[in-house]
Amino acid sequence: MFFSCVNSVQEVNDFLADKNLPIGESENVVHVYKDSGKVVFRLLTPLLLDFSNRKEHPYSEFPKGIQLVTIDKTGKDSTTITGNYAISYAKTSVSEIVGDVEVFNHTEQSKLETSQLYWDQKTNYIFTEKPFVLTLEKDTIFGTGFESRQDLQGWVLKKMSGNLHLKEE
Repeated sequence: MFFSCVNSVQEVNDFLADKNLPIGESENVVHVYKDSGKVVFRLLTPLLLDFSNRKEHPYSEFPKGIQLVTIDKTGKDSTTITGNYAISYAKTSVSEIVGDVEVFNHTEQSKLETSQLYWDQKTNYIFTEKPFVLTLEKDTIFGTGFESRQDLQGWVLKKMSGNLHLKEE
């Protein structure tokens, strides 16, 4: 005896969404994003869960951590962002990275450490309202609340403390 059943793709997607299951799951992902044929950034993660079947808020989840490496125009690593967990929302292009978050600017050798960070992929802007440590060439700055471009340039510091060396012009 043979049995079979027929379900449409939409029925399967609805079933997975109702059960809060991902539509796809990938392990040891190395994804390269390109723009006009040039590599813009690399994404590395041990586990990617794809919830793009959500009608209202499709997202991707990285429950075992993430590493994002932005690439400058010369093809060198520009900035590396790492964290223990991440979630990226497709409609807003905003990602939340949580747990031992580190942003490292390879050119300036500056580093931001915090417990939670938001990254706006459209504007290449990062921000947090959590405590942070910003390590620069000659300074270490502590505070709560930080904003900057993703390359740690043009920052806005909130509730900060520490020594800061300024150049007079």
